[in-house]
Amino acid sequence: MTGPEITREQIDGYAADHTTPETPLLQRVANETRTSMDNAGMMVGPVEGRLLEFLVRLKGARRVLEIGTFTGYSALSMAAALPPDGEIVTCEVDPHTAAMARRHFGASPWRDRIKLRAGPALDTLATLQGPFDFVFIDADKENYRNYYEAALPLLADDGLMAVDNTLWSGRVLDDADDSPATRAMVAFNDFVRDDPRVECVVLTVRDGLTLVRRSTEERAGARPPAEVWASLPIPTDEDPVVRAEEVPVERPTSRH
Repeated sequence: MTGPEITREQIDGYAADHTTPETPLLQRVANETRTSMDNAGMMVGPVEGRLLEFLVRLKGARRVLEIGTFTGYSALSMAAALPPDGEIVTCEVDPHTAAMARRHFGASPWRDRIKLRAGPALDTLATLQGPFDFVFIDADKENYRNYYEAALPLLADDGLMAVDNTLWSGRVLDDADDSPATRAMVAFNDFVRDDPRVECVVLTVRDGLTLVRRSTEERAGARPPAEVWASLPIPTDEDPVVRAEEVPVERPTSRH
């Protein structure tokens, strides 16, 4: 994949050098992937892998859903942050990479926490029951909207979703790029930004990582923010203005 730099290569290297190093197991997964796979760039690197681990741990997630296993690096990163009774369900359509990932999972201390489901992810998602505390989407870009719509109902009310490659090596800025993957990514980003069911933020980590959660209003069953703001009266020059010096301040009494 080619395109404009998201961040300078030297900055990416600096970030990797100053991130807690990957474990020997993840190093083996990464080395085998790079030497045996032509599309090794699909693997999340040490910085994003560590970030996924942090997000799962900070969320206190017990159930994780991953769409797009590849060779297992990201699933192993997230599994490390799960509690002993936690689980990650990871979906992979390619039988070759699924077999490689399954072998890496079997060699890990978290083999009992990882459930690999081979086959089309949309078929797998239709059989799952939520809620999942954390969802990670990193699969074929043309289906991102479908994965999003299938996974959102499975997301816990206070859950977190992370979607990878949302800056698509900068191709999202190229209006002349009419490839299906690029146009799908542009449409997906626009849709999620405007989706009143969620709130999102795009991070310039690696190839772009979008974090998504249910909107506060969606969780509370209230009106979307735009409707609330539209219903508020517009202030006029005649409205009273309360200045800071007019507000009484209660000062603490001395304890001497």
